[in-house]
Amino acid sequence: MYFAFKGINLKDLISELKVAKYSWVLLALFIALLAHLSRAYRWKILIETLGYRPSFLYCFYALMIGYMANYAFPRLGEITRCGSLKKTNKIPFDALIGTVIIERAIDLLILIILLFSIFFAKIELFGDFINENIFSPVFKKISYLFNVSILVWIFFLSGIILFIVIYFILKKKASNTKAIQSIKKIVKGIISGIKTVFQMEKRGAFIIHTLFIWAMYFFMTYLLFFSFQFTSGLTILDGLFIMVIGSLGFTAPVQGGIGVYHILVSLGLTLFGISREDGLVFATLSHGAQSLLVIMLGALAVFILFISNIKSSKINA
Repeated sequence: MYFAFKGINLKDLISELKVAKYSWVLLALFIALLAHLSRAYRWKILIETLGYRPSFLYCFYALMIGYMANYAFPRLGEITRCGSLKKTNKIPFDALIGTVIIERAIDLLILIILLFSIFFAKIELFGDFINENIFSPVFKKISYLFNVSILVWIFFLSGIILFIVIYFILKKKASNTKAIQSIKKIVKGIISGIKTVFQMEKRGAFIIHTLFIWAMYFFMTYLLFFSFQFTSGLTILDGLFIMVIGSLGFTAPVQGGIGVYHILVSLGLTLFGISREDGLVFATLSHGAQSLLVIMLGALAVFILFISNIKSSKINA
């Protein structure tokens, strides 16, 4: 956040936010809600392939609690939503993790396809931006790893060999311990969950919901363009570009994509002649509105489950 807003006059930013057309923001948030509902139902389809029949509402509550948890710690939401659904619907945690892995893998594949699509759609404009701000930094990190001191690599490989040796020495002794058995159970559950997904009966519904979710993500971004005069003239292709780089911001290993989203989106908007200051205004409104919706829905889900748990405890008592 510091690097994103460094040198920006916050009073001017707040003044710009005050004149935004919030009717478009409300419409975008409604579309975001549809995307969350669709994602919850898609998750329900995945879980049903394992032989469980979770409630749609409980899937939705767990999803929103998980999204809210991502603002506390990166990727904590994946664990949190599985834990929440395990408690409400008595579904094994390890099996749920398997479905989340599949879900994330499919979304990552779609994001990569969209990334390369816009890369080649306007390679002289979008391609240069993506190469300079996304591909190049990644390749530099990779090349740095291969150029580090040979001594570092010797220590690293020695550590791996030592670990393997210790593993085989202790394998027979530790194989029957409770901790090892628990780990084996979790791994088997994850593998079972992943395998079962490929046998799903509702493949058509799963594909439709996947496409619907990403279509809603696009409209969430594109409709927000009409909130400001400086973005109202951007095209559908421009909206797709901003949606993709914004999604990359949310996948970054920081809480809720905070800061990274703002930097990428504001930089992306400069390609269309929009100043960095105005780009940050748009990014702040977009990210802030989505975050507010997630936190409100997540808090509501926690409250509903809390009340439900109290009622259930009284009935059982």
